[in-house]
Amino acid sequence: MWVGCVLSGARLPAPLSLGLFASRCLPCRAAASCSASADPSRVRALIYGSHGDPAKVVELKNLEPAAVGGSDVRVRMLAAPINPSDINMIQGNYGLLPKLPAVGGNEGVGQVVAVGSSVTRLKPGDWVIPANAGLGTWRTEAVFSEEALIEIPSDIPLQSAATLGVNPCTAYRMLVDFEQLQPGDSVIQNASNSGVGQAVIQIAAALGLRTINVVRDRPDIQKLTDRLKDLGAEHVITEEELRKPETKTLLKDVPQPRLALNCVGGKSSTELLRHLAPGGTMVTYGGMAKQPVIASVSLLIFKDLKLQGFWLSQWKKNHGPDKFKGLILTLCDLIRQGQLTAPACSEIPLQDYQRALQTSMEPFVSSKQVLIM
Repeated sequence: MWVGCVLSGARLPAPLSLGLFASRCLPCRAAASCSASADPSRVRALIYGSHGDPAKVVELKNLEPAAVGGSDVRVRMLAAPINPSDINMIQGNYGLLPKLPAVGGNEGVGQVVAVGSSVTRLKPGDWVIPANAGLGTWRTEAVFSEEALIEIPSDIPLQSAATLGVNPCTAYRMLVDFEQLQPGDSVIQNASNSGVGQAVIQIAAALGLRTINVVRDRPDIQKLTDRLKDLGAEHVITEEELRKPETKTLLKDVPQPRLALNCVGGKSSTELLRHLAPGGTMVTYGGMAKQPVIASVSLLIFKDLKLQGFWLSQWKKNHGPDKFKGLILTLCDLIRQGQLTAPACSEIPLQDYQRALQTSMEPFVSSKQVLIM
């Protein structure tokens, strides 16, 4: 319903958009991004009117700018990534689907350019991210209610800010909410080169945890291994290596993990379970293989393993905006301390969205596509 209002030029409920660019933070990009939306009457957005292949259903369209009401905030988007959940939402395969037509994108960072008379928490110049998913961040500008935005510090790198609200939050919550891990304990995960996987490696290292990181084999496996180890990964092994009996010898210097993080499903998730310590927990937060999690009866009965799921949208609903804001500030502290960096990113101009969408769906791509407005 709200998207229909957006397309007709009325007020939108609440993602982000580009704001005025702080030259101290965006030295070179500022000129290009400002020129892209220099005409205040021109708002551009990536819109899909039906579910399907993103390359076919997503279109770049011009919208009329919305008026700012008393409790509204006008935001210009600075940058917005393309996440797997964005693709799934466009395809119609996600737990939360907006009304159609919809603006794509669930995550990103923008800058406030104007506020209504009743707004008390935000002011022009502030950086903001969406409070919830499904609000449409792939646009140059929009008007949102104050409650739909969360202010973040503007002294962190742009890529870190743009990718702050989903993957690092998911990684942190899974590391601390399911097992009472202590420094020196280990965690095993698949899809370790994903955005969440890279955040898990870094946050785990900051917490004193050791990580066993599983990835798919590929031609440049050594390059990927070196990059993940630079982030703090202790072990990086392929799916094939994980299935070999000698892997247990390879990992003998690491305590048997009590926490496994699964984003793949199928055989990969079964192997994670096989390497868990008795009483351990496997948390599933994705299903890239589009195959069910398969757990043997013996592992559940004799090893007392636990299977749980995690969805950040549900966590935010259960815990409220204040808890989410506290989580964001915790992650910002890690960023400032150099303990958490953005995943490898490729910055793509908004008008080149088709290339960005196509690349984001290709296999073995470890660079997150980030749309620059």
